[in-house]
Amino acid sequence: MAINNLEFRSQLTDGLDKKLVQKSAAACLLDNNLRAKFVGAKTVLIPDVDFVGLADYNRDTGFTRGSVTVSQKPYTLSKDRGRTFIIDREDMDEIGISNLAGQLMGEFVRTEVAPEIDAYAISAIAKIAATNLKVGGMTADNVFDMLNTAVNSAQSASSFDEELVVFVSATVWALLSVSDKFTRLIRVDDFKKGELTTKVRKYNECAIIPVPDLRMKTAYTFGSDGFTADSGAKDIEMLVVPKKAASLVKKTEKVRVFEPDENQTMDAYKFDYRLYYDCFVKDSAKGTIFGYTKS
Repeated sequence: MAINNLEFRSQLTDGLDKKLVQKSAAACLLDNNLRAKFVGAKTVLIPDVDFVGLADYNRDTGFTRGSVTVSQKPYTLSKDRGRTFIIDREDMDEIGISNLAGQLMGEFVRTEVAPEIDAYAISAIAKIAATNLKVGGMTADNVFDMLNTAVNSAQSASSFDEELVVFVSATVWALLSVSDKFTRLIRVDDFKKGELTTKVRKYNECAIIPVPDLRMKTAYTFGSDGFTADSGAKDIEMLVVPKKAASLVKKTEKVRVFEPDENQTMDAYKFDYRLYYDCFVKDSAKGTIFGYTKS
């Protein structure tokens, strides 16, 4: 029985991991390689390298000496979040614990966890890129031109060789959807989100990711009842991010399931969910992110 329980818990955790990737807009920034560097620690040093460019070669003196600057910046995971749920033994119906557990935790990930990750990651990126965020006020007449301006700025800053992700609010997505200039040029293509491949709309080789308005704010408070937008937060209309510029790190997504006979305090099933994560942007990539806020 214990072996079966362990197998079930492992399968449930794997299933929730995939559901989180499916439901989170920011999951396209998942960096599993960076996650591995945090094993056994909450802080890791990531190197950032700067070079000096070429100089003229002198046939008498040879090469001009250059320098390489390698800075080690500490990145510390800050979001350690969790929740526990109780279901009384008598409240369980004939659908069975495995099916009910999957439905319960899957709905929790869809309605609470994925929105929080999006809100945190997008607001964190916007805060780092604040100097490149302009006041927007997008309308049906200017939305396409403003999209082009932000995309071209990000492409130019990243030397036109980075895959871009464009997060747009639901309000802006509605404007783009009725823009003839935009709809004529978009296509549906494959797009990687973590280990999953999904379909997205692309414009000018950039993935366009619509995000609910409530997840597109510049600042949030993350408390004991989820998250809320700060009173002074601005609405983010659009955020253009080179995919390699930001790393969403999910070190732990753990689910524990206790049957009533294992639960020492209640005759009930107990479900524990824990998520340990953060989102980072390298110093060298901070100037490559562009976007708009309402005011």
